[in-house]
Amino acid sequence: MTESSDYESVQVFIGVDVGKDTHHAVAINRSGKRLFDKALPNDENKLRSLISDLKQHGQILLVVDQPAIIGALPVPVARSEGVLVGYLPGLAMRRIADLHAGEAKTDARDAAIIAEAARTLASRATHAETG
Repeated sequence: MTESSDYESVQVFIGVDVGKDTHHAVAINRSGKRLFDKALPNDENKLRSLISDLKQHGQILLVVDQPAIIGALPVPVARSEGVLVGYLPGLAMRRIADLHAGEAKTDARDAAIIAEAARTLASRATHAETG
């Protein structure tokens, strides 16, 4: 997904569980501290505002669970803001989610799992393409 030198520069990992009307985003830093954990409307200005706020912590990697169709807005917005972008394929997401047994599936949980996977497995995420 990214060159190893790109990954080394990342300080903020945003996991986005995308939806038609709203997304849930969780942002964590390299040590795993949560910097953001909220639902976001599928709105370009809100996404830009989140990215702008998180840039104060350093380079960002945004990872989505669906890069096309309903996930199409976060990817180009992030790219236009100079953010690295990745995609966590469905099978990988399910396998990682299975490690969190006993927790009910929610958008917030999925976004947190995506963010944590981005932090710990960024080299295995897939480069996100839309279109």
